[in-house]
Amino acid sequence: MNAIKRERVVVSVGGSLIVPDAIDVDFLTQFKALILEKVQRGFTFSIIAGGGKTARRYQDAANAVTPLSRHDLDWIGIHATRLNAQLLRNIFVGYAHPQVIKNPTIDIEAEEPIIIAAGWQPGCSTDYDAVLMAKNLGATRLVNLSNIDYVYDSDPKKNPHAKKIEKISWSDFREIIPKEWDPGLSSPFDPVAAKEAESLGLEVAIINGTKLQEFSSYLDDKPFIGTVIS
Repeated sequence: MNAIKRERVVVSVGGSLIVPDAIDVDFLTQFKALILEKVQRGFTFSIIAGGGKTARRYQDAANAVTPLSRHDLDWIGIHATRLNAQLLRNIFVGYAHPQVIKNPTIDIEAEEPIIIAAGWQPGCSTDYDAVLMAKNLGATRLVNLSNIDYVYDSDPKKNPHAKKIEKISWSDFREIIPKEWDPGLSSPFDPVAAKEAESLGLEVAIINGTKLQEFSSYLDDKPFIGTVIS
């Protein structure tokens, strides 16, 4: 057992995993079991929740009634992440810090092995908040759990010949994603977050959260399905 490993790993959990349509109780049950198993082995985690369909449904509904600014749309998304984060905090009751962290830059004094966080402010995604959390806590690894197996060199939904990428540099990664953040942006990792992660020398692993064994393998430094950006 690798019990000497005490690093803090930041995990960004896509809202599409928590609430793909209805709340995914099976995913949450398996995710909790995996995280607690790793905690027993010495890992500590900062977990930040995304907004997913909950955010988009509220944004679309509000925008249909009253056309909203990007700033207002962002605030709706942020509150959706906070609802999902509260769900996670309660799931990990007894192991998680009692407050959901909404500002990733503040001093965080937590003896608990798990910290739950949510969206902070307009202009960026929870990816960016996760990077700021990693910077704040001195974490060197960040896992982005989403609904894709790999980053591809182009959109596989539009290009059937898109090639999967197992390892890529930040500079090359930033060439294949949008240049600016936009509420509801579909990108493997937010461009604002990517720029900050590159400046920090942070390693980010993009892993399909529906295949939690791959997440487990990554934490254990074993071969896994996913993309590493560094």
